Amino acid sequence: MDLLKLLLLFGVIVVMLWRKRPLWQAILAGLLYLGIVYQIAPFHWPQLVSKVFRDQSSLSILLSLYLITYLQRMLEARQQLRYAQADLNGLFHNRRINAAGAPMFIGLLPSAAAMILCGDIVKDATEGYLQPKEQAFVTSWFRHIPESTLPTYASVLLMANLANVALTDFIPGMIIPILFLILLGYFPYLQRLPKDPGTVKSEHRFLDLLHLMQHLWTLLMILALILIFQLSVVAAVAMVIGIAAIIYRFSLEELTVMLRSAFEVKLLLNTFLVLVLKEFIAFSGALESLPLLLSHLPIPMVFIFVLLFFIGGIISGTSGIIAMGTPIAFAAMDGGMPLMVLLMCISHAASLVSPTHICLVVAAEYFHISLGELIRKTLLPALLFCVLVLCYYHMLLLLPIG
Repeated sequence: MDLLKLLLLFGVIVVMLWRKRPLWQAILAGLLYLGIVYQIAPFHWPQLVSKVFRDQSSLSILLSLYLITYLQRMLEARQQLRYAQADLNGLFHNRRINAAGAPMFIGLLPSAAAMILCGDIVKDATEGYLQPKEQAFVTSWFRHIPESTLPTYASVLLMANLANVALTDFIPGMIIPILFLILLGYFPYLQRLPKDPGTVKSEHRFLDLLHLMQHLWTLLMILALILIFQLSVVAAVAMVIGIAAIIYRFSLEELTVMLRSAFEVKLLLNTFLVLVLKEFIAFSGALESLPLLLSHLPIPMVFIFVLLFFIGGIISGTSGIIAMGTPIAFAAMDGGMPLMVLLMCISHAASLVSPTHICLVVAAEYFHISLGELIRKTLLPALLFCVLVLCYYHMLLLLPIG
């Protein structure tokens, strides 16, 4: 029954989006549905809403979204991203590499707001060749590839800890799935792009590399502050903004104007409502019943956990299903590295089509398409990825490490 209730929840949201209603209206309809079906008393609602501000991880998402948007305004004002695009053209002289490589590089930054920076570069590289919904897919798909593997993301660290699998075993095991992701994103869309970016081929590629580092130093510094000095995204971006304001000699008037322009009400409101939806789902306790429901299915155990992680990942997001499902999966199966690779890939695929995934909201808003259009574009490649990693999982079991 809980599974049906959850499916109906997302049915409500999908129908609202299909009827061209704004995302905030669809999320509000979902919240109302949850409140009625799970009998969440009205006096709990303000508590759940305010939890977004009281929970440090949720609040940091909103703050980092604003700060990265502010940084984007600064980079736009000094045309740094446009220069970086020219550097990429000179370094590789390949439009396809620009469209895929830049989002993957920026994807090292664990922030939903980084989608905005990715969108700028992808749009410039694909404008005139791909439709907005295809541009949104390329941006989202390639930007999230690092998130499936790198220990800069909490989900990877969490699963490694719960599964008791060393990252030195897990990361090499993810090389093949990463190749799957690249190919699944490349063939439908990027191969349609002409390789020639339409610029004169550079004869000084080393200088182009130095210039690329110069124009993207803000992103590189943010990554260094996070990876080396263990700063939060909010602290790292705030520090870089302060340094950039000095280096680029912004006037007080310019900085003040950007304080207002970086506050995108629609983007922040949609993000906030998605975070509230996650709190309502967690409060309902519906996810806790999924393992018992799936255990009655007449299919092998590994497929049960694939379904659990895919459905649960769509509903709760990557971290939620990993926290709930990993201990159960590794208690039921002697999985080791192959099982961690499989479940990490499945939860990654689920996150790419989850209406509660903040990055998808940002990408859809940036390219002015509906969230439903982006999810529909992503669903088939995500399912194909699941099939490929299932085959890869069974191959790993044949190796000595399995």
